Amino acid sequence: MTSRKGNALGDYLRARRELLRPEDVSLPTTAGRRRVPGLRREELALLAGISADYYLRLEQGRDRRPSPQVLDAIAHALGLDEAARAHLHRLATQAQTRRRGARRSPERVPPGVLRLLESAIDTPAYVVGRLMDVLAANDLAQALSPVYAPGTNMVRSMFLEPGHAQMHGQDKHALAGLVACLCLRAGPDVDNPRLAELVGELSVRSEAFRRLWARQDVRSPARGSLNIEHPQVGPLELHFEKFLVPDAPDQQLVIFSAEPGSRSGEALALLAALPKRRTPSDAPPPERRQETHS
Repeated sequence: MTSRKGNALGDYLRARRELLRPEDVSLPTTAGRRRVPGLRREELALLAGISADYYLRLEQGRDRRPSPQVLDAIAHALGLDEAARAHLHRLATQAQTRRRGARRSPERVPPGVLRLLESAIDTPAYVVGRLMDVLAANDLAQALSPVYAPGTNMVRSMFLEPGHAQMHGQDKHALAGLVACLCLRAGPDVDNPRLAELVGELSVRSEAFRRLWARQDVRSPARGSLNIEHPQVGPLELHFEKFLVPDAPDQQLVIFSAEPGSRSGEALALLAALPKRRTPSDAPPPERRQETHS
């Protein structure tokens, strides 16, 4: 679901409202078939303690200056967690301040971060941009998986390259997390043609992506683990940590590690000893475009 008329806040409210049922929030259910999925606007307004007319104006984008108190009341009514609540506030704030048609600069990884990647010869690491394009990666990350090759969009790769999802053990829960991460990172940037192209292509070619994107879930764990079935060194169980890149807050540095002395640690060391591929400075532009825009 892409935003209509630049109304990211309204689209998010609508998506989350439609996921709730009356019984989820202790509202009485009426006999017969409901005409809309999820809660009606007036039901959510009642739960949030605001007028139905005012909530309608918010969803339709006719009022883009809700107070923090109103947003908190709506978030509580929707049952949003902390990440989703913060996302709601961010959408509202940027709806007030965003300049339509503002020029977007290409995403460029700071030279110091590229040097850091090059020096981390025994640790897989890469940098991902706002729309989850891999902007740079060291040799070991690229040897670990084609998903981490510079120029790859990670969401597109996982949904449209079945071999990549299988290699990473991406079940439906992991894929849902990937879409939720894209939704959070894209935020209110509804005029970004790169986002429209990416979401449009994935929505047409993947029913699973289209269904998940419509939910507008948001989350991006700062750390976690994953399993990779590597064709050369076998299964790897790795941990990852994410860090914001200084002077480029839309970029994240992701670093992998294995438990010392573990079978995965030995396999990772073996992979590091194999012939190298290419350096982070060789990064091509993202797939299907000459530049990635933030």
